[in-house]
Amino acid sequence: MSDLRLMAGAAARKSLAQNGLRGEDFNWLAGASGGPKWFVLYGLDRYLAGEFFAPREDAPLRMVGSSAGAWRLACYAAPNPVASLQALAAHYSSQTYSSRPDRHEISREAREMLNKVFAANDMSIEKAAAAIASNQHRRLYVITDRARRLTRPENKLMLNLGLTLVALGNLGSRRNLRWFFERYVFHNACDRGADQLALTDMPTRYVPLSARNVHSALMASGSIPLVMEAVTQVEGAPKAVFRDGGMTDYHLDLPYDKSNGLVLYPHFYASVVPGWFDKLARWRRANPAHFDNVVLVTPTKQFVDRLPYGKIPDRDDFRRLSDAQRLKYWQTVLSESERLADSFRELVAMGPAVVDHIHEFSNSRTKHV
Repeated sequence: MSDLRLMAGAAARKSLAQNGLRGEDFNWLAGASGGPKWFVLYGLDRYLAGEFFAPREDAPLRMVGSSAGAWRLACYAAPNPVASLQALAAHYSSQTYSSRPDRHEISREAREMLNKVFAANDMSIEKAAAAIASNQHRRLYVITDRARRLTRPENKLMLNLGLTLVALGNLGSRRNLRWFFERYVFHNACDRGADQLALTDMPTRYVPLSARNVHSALMASGSIPLVMEAVTQVEGAPKAVFRDGGMTDYHLDLPYDKSNGLVLYPHFYASVVPGWFDKLARWRRANPAHFDNVVLVTPTKQFVDRLPYGKIPDRDDFRRLSDAQRLKYWQTVLSESERLADSFRELVAMGPAVVDHIHEFSNSRTKHV
């Protein structure tokens, strides 16, 4: 099991000791922001979407994500989840840009990539969007942030100033984020969002997903400030400036403990950083009470050390590596990620004995976030 590390809160550990790892015991699935860091989880995602979370007629699986995490989970809700994940990985991992791409070029490429993911379901993009938005069994929740005050302008100088003020305010308290962002949760229309995901740490609004807004909600959730264009119109929400949901909910430190059942959280790291600006606040930790019923699944240090460059992919690869180096590296990581799926299958096969391989949830911070 040197490739995969499982950590669990007390309630989750008790359930695993009784029942082992069973898809029907998980009512929530979490997907963090992280851009191409996701490639290390690709093989595991394919197994989870295609086999572990088999179709179920009783309790639905709810899925909450921000940025790239929301895109991954939208694939789970698609009519053909595995084909959608394959399309996302193929198009994301083969991205190339001009020598100095601006936010318009990057946003255009992202929109086209999302269209290709929807089109992987052997139906029109419109029908795929409708299916994702209204899937009764796999219910998607997409976190975005409505920009306020100086985080609204697209002017680079003004936006840099606004983000600097956010960072300084966040050093004092995460509660200061409310002066700069309002969280919007676009959720499966089968649910009343506030009933299933009651978030009270900052102002939060809930908007049902539909065939007409799922594409724009996903684009908004991944619109990194200074890198991509903000999304200014998502049907069902007021006209506003929407930016990357990872600004407030980078690694999704959410009150999972208030939900029924277990939460499965495949993650790139063995730690959870609450918001993007908390990368600067290294003393800030996720709330351990939130993770009482969570099973956190991460690649081990040994697995990561064996990857090219001894790390998982990230957006800096665009700057550090040539296109040829980056594309080869990312393809290698996608191939190696299948090892995590194999390890998870082995853990599932153990039944209740899997509890002997579970670590306690750690509140420490890893070096790379």
